[in-house]
Amino acid sequence: MRRTLFTPEHEQFRDTARAYYLKECVPHAEEWERAGIVSREAWRAAGAAGLIGWEFPEEFGGQGIRDFRYNAIMAEEMAATGTVGIGLGLQNDVLPSYLSHLTGEQQHRWLPGIVSGRTICALALSEPDAGSDLAAMRTTARREGDHYVLSGQKTFITNGILADFVIVACKTDPDARHKGISLLVVERGMPGFERGRRLDKVGLKAQDTAELFFHDVRVPAANLLGEQGRGFAYMMENLPTERIAIAVSALGGAQRAFELALEYARTRTAFGQPIGTFQANRFALADMRAKLDAARTYVDGCIMALVEGHLTAVDAAAAKYWTTETAWQIIDRCVQLFGGYGYINEYEIARIWRDNRIERIFGGTSEIMQEIVGRSLGLTSATVRKQE
Repeated sequence: MRRTLFTPEHEQFRDTARAYYLKECVPHAEEWERAGIVSREAWRAAGAAGLIGWEFPEEFGGQGIRDFRYNAIMAEEMAATGTVGIGLGLQNDVLPSYLSHLTGEQQHRWLPGIVSGRTICALALSEPDAGSDLAAMRTTARREGDHYVLSGQKTFITNGILADFVIVACKTDPDARHKGISLLVVERGMPGFERGRRLDKVGLKAQDTAELFFHDVRVPAANLLGEQGRGFAYMMENLPTERIAIAVSALGGAQRAFELALEYARTRTAFGQPIGTFQANRFALADMRAKLDAARTYVDGCIMALVEGHLTAVDAAAAKYWTTETAWQIIDRCVQLFGGYGYINEYEIARIWRDNRIERIFGGTSEIMQEIVGRSLGLTSATVRKQE
């Protein structure tokens, strides 16, 4: 279907993004998958191409442009080119909301490195016993003079091995639950900051995901992000953007899987004819095409709602839930069409299948998304009792 949300400037940006992925990332896909990590050179190349931090002020290397359509293009082209591993989505989709709370001194200290790709960022929220329930986190930071003493553990941290700059959620007031959470920036080399094992995941093999440990790390008070006790509020600010970014990524993977399956259906023969000519396969591909068109229209509408400033948290949760579940159905059906070859790791379709499974979990599981939408309908026990 013809899309109407992109301008010629967006399409020029798409050309730049695709050229970057094809030159700097695609040739290294197998190497990065085996190593479980991408190269820092690819990050610096992204910075040089203007593909990181375009919404930051020009004085720090950005372009002062805040428009999620550029973020969507990055995710779409990453999927379309078969690029693996590089965590630019975290740096572009998630971090800017947090970094909007930097002081002037912090901007000068950190933003030039981030925009250039020389400083790789991570966001450390999840813990072994605290995922969606962030108020249950155990990582703490106590104030001692001009420092905070940070202690705790984080897990499932994207860019955890490569990161030079880690925003860590911690309890500065352990008794205040959500209101006691603050954000501290921990930098590479700080004594007591240790990286644990690189986690062996089912998919996203090239993207380093790690455990992080903080053993009485003395973090300068100047590294407090925003106001003390406001960390939970800052985390909530960006959830609609993060969830639409996940929806875009999932849909990009489904589109790529469909294109691979369609080509396979045209060229693979069985019983003397292309397998796409069999009614079951032809109908399956037709069903996928229709679902992709519907999902694209839905997500494009959400993108524009985000750009125009009226996308709600409930809208984003609904889109994230439906799109990731639908994308998974499409990708799984594509694997089935490939038959035995769909289960062989050297085939791209198998990697897409492995990588896409996480989309229904991170950024809030499908069940959490359903809970958010369900509560918006007045379907909580307290609300129902009140109505009765």
